[in-house]
Amino acid sequence: MARVGSAKLAIAALILGAASVGLALAEESAGRTPTPAIPKGKGEHCVRDNAFMRRYHMVMLYHQRDDTVHLGERDGDFSIKACVNCHAVPGPDGTPVTYADPKHFCRSCHSYASVSIDCFECHASTPGPEKAAAVAPPADDRDLTMLNAYLREARP
Repeated sequence: MARVGSAKLAIAALILGAASVGLALAEESAGRTPTPAIPKGKGEHCVRDNAFMRRYHMVMLYHQRDDTVHLGERDGDFSIKACVNCHAVPGPDGTPVTYADPKHFCRSCHSYASVSIDCFECHASTPGPEKAAAVAPPADDRDLTMLNAYLREARP
């Protein structure tokens, strides 16, 4: 009987010891959770406050995408181009790093959260030189005559 009592006492001591070690480790590690190092943008502030952007940036990008695709509005506050231009992170040589570099602005959070994005499969991940808009050559009278004839035939 004495053996059972001492075994129970030993188990209780182990449980109490493990619990106190666990609490000590939890207290020690409080505040030590690594967080992403988010590079600062070029402007004084973002188009919206940080909390809003961290929560809703993808909603805004999707909305901008729809406006671009359906309405032709390419230059909004939430265009990828505007984000990349403001949040470009310079590399050791001073040129902006690409998405392949872990220091890229988008990677700072997306890698931390294990979120895979595919934006930069089509879009540039670094600012590019400004391009002049393409200008259509002026139409001559013959083109306009042909277009008008086509439109008259196409009407019911």
